[in-house]
Amino acid sequence: MADPDSLGFEHMGLDPRLLQAVTDLGWSRPTLIQEKAIPLALEGKDLLARARTGSGKTAAYAIPMLQLLLHRKAVGSAAEASSFVPTKELARQAQTMIQQLARYCARDVRVANVSAAEDSASQRAVLMEKPDVVVGTPSRVLSHLQQQNLQLRDSLELLVVDEADLLFSFGFEDEIKSLLCHLPRIYQAFLMSATFNEDVQALKELVLHNPVTLKLQESQLPGPEQLQQFQVVCEAEEDKFLLLYALLKLSLVRGKCLLFVNTLERSYRLRLFLEQFGIPSCVLNGELPLRSRCHIISQFNQGFYDCVIATDTQVLGAPAKAKHRGRGPRGDKASDQEAGVARGIDFHHVSAVLNFDLPPTPEAYVHRAGRTARANNPGIVLTFVRPAEQSHLGKIEELLSGAGEAPVLLPYQFRMEEIEGFRYRCRDAMHSVTKQAIREARLKEIKEELLHSEKLKTYFEDNPRDLQLLRHDLPLHPAVVKPHLGHVPDYLVPPALRGFVRPSKKRKKLSSSCRKAKVCALGRGQQDSPSALLSITGSARGSPCRGEGA
Repeated sequence: MADPDSLGFEHMGLDPRLLQAVTDLGWSRPTLIQEKAIPLALEGKDLLARARTGSGKTAAYAIPMLQLLLHRKAVGSAAEASSFVPTKELARQAQTMIQQLARYCARDVRVANVSAAEDSASQRAVLMEKPDVVVGTPSRVLSHLQQQNLQLRDSLELLVVDEADLLFSFGFEDEIKSLLCHLPRIYQAFLMSATFNEDVQALKELVLHNPVTLKLQESQLPGPEQLQQFQVVCEAEEDKFLLLYALLKLSLVRGKCLLFVNTLERSYRLRLFLEQFGIPSCVLNGELPLRSRCHIISQFNQGFYDCVIATDTQVLGAPAKAKHRGRGPRGDKASDQEAGVARGIDFHHVSAVLNFDLPPTPEAYVHRAGRTARANNPGIVLTFVRPAEQSHLGKIEELLSGAGEAPVLLPYQFRMEEIEGFRYRCRDAMHSVTKQAIREARLKEIKEELLHSEKLKTYFEDNPRDLQLLRHDLPLHPAVVKPHLGHVPDYLVPPALRGFVRPSKKRKKLSSSCRKAKVCALGRGQQDSPSALLSITGSARGSPCRGEGA
């Protein structure tokens, strides 16, 4: 958050059209990164800026970028800006944010997103119209430069490298070095990152010239008054499924939540498990096309789903240079090497992040947790941990709290005996989710993509027999859903919750006044935490979050 005594956007000398767009977005004051970065950027400085996820970094570079372009237009000078991002989803998100800020000057500033490889032909036509801002992954921007669809040497004035600490780990080191050969000798540049690591230092040497370094003195995650963080020890793997069932089926986690696991196979196992109980969820799968992934994020943001299951091994596992890209733990593959989930994607109004699997690295925990408690909204992170994982959890705690400080991840002693009546149901559901069922669930999604693919439409018109074979192929049966499991008899509801939850009835949407975490008696936290089972309400839907750009 910005200092309450700091100046607002109106005192930064911005174009009135930008100020109107900022007002429409509901941003009354700049966030800390925006307050510090925008004035320096407007002075023409190169910036190396570190700020935590959800702090408004996208707007911190988009506002001065648009101001520069509008000024050049006003004096009749040609100018162009470009933004490099590590994933296609981030490119789409950056494009949307820039377009929102440019809504009142759309005729003067045109934005093109060249990250989607499948749209090369249409992108070529767009680039021929000389857009003012080009957003894309380094590989796609380089491809267009090599094909001479894009020329930056004579017109580029501003270069932005967003989520800089991920670019090399995505294998873009060679592309970045090749891109520099197509850029002018003099240009302004920003490097935006959530962490400073060796890769960022290497990029700094390649891209920046006498930069101002903004290493904001703020914690990597919001404080406990905004973000509550708990750990729950689960003695066995089965207990994790049982606990998740109780939290979701009894509506103890209210509002929208993100469930993180470590492999794609686990994503589908969890989705099919929840499906047994009539709990709707969806998997954000890197094997699916960009359009489908963005559609899932959009549906989640609009409230069609309350639960998204995602992995982050492709983004935040061990640093993977180009030759190692696409491999995750246990050989899990990601067919789209530019797909990212845990980092930077703007999931709107997330009430809770549930770490069903312990994050592979402490940094992964930070970026998962950064999906909630964004801007001024409250949030909660609940991490399921097995006894054998306690040492790894200690590394996460060390990163969050530092030496000698109070623990951040408060132990939550969940009274599992209160939900023992549900255990046989969970076992029944787990037995239905076989390896074959998981395989067929993944195949079913791919089959649906093939049938509805616009790219394959012409092929199927020329080869109708292939389409008929695909449509009339043997039906896939991901898992047999047993209807009785979707109903929770009142006698199975723990006594402490009777009258508090109504698991058999449709959950009502929460009012905007429901912002704080509520509690009821089924567990006990540590220190000042009350005797409680987490019952999390969602943040206000539909209200704009100040500076919520990634």
